[in-house]
Amino acid sequence: MFKHILVPIDGSPTSELAVDKAIGLAKAFDSAVTTIYVVDPYPFAGVGADFAYGQGQYLNAAKAQATDSLARARTAMEQAGVKVTTATVEAHSPWRGILEAADSGGADLIVMGSHGRSGIEKLVLGSVAQRVVSHTKLPVLLIRS
Repeated sequence: MFKHILVPIDGSPTSELAVDKAIGLAKAFDSAVTTIYVVDPYPFAGVGADFAYGQGQYLNAAKAQATDSLARARTAMEQAGVKVTTATVEAHSPWRGILEAADSGGADLIVMGSHGRSGIEKLVLGSVAQRVVSHTKLPVLLIRS
């Protein structure tokens, strides 16, 4: 039924639950899986030398987090016998990076965690999952903790 599953992760326990669910689906349907971690290359605005230094530190830390999270996901999937590829994606909006990866990779299902934010937290931080669901034609399986 599903030939290629996209699993966007962010290193959170909720995204680890999504990895576990994607493993079960991939085994059931003999699907290939692509796991991505989206990094915003310019998360804040600034000017001058201090900005450039802070930007470099941020990118190094973000890419290290992505590498670590993707390695954990890869290990879990390979141990379960699931074919997986991983990638760090740069995008100014995580939801756009997810949709671009789904489109370019030929995914036919997105499995992702949803933190279930509400109120002020949702207003300030937004909902990546909500935007993915609102802007894609693909089926999306949301995993909540």
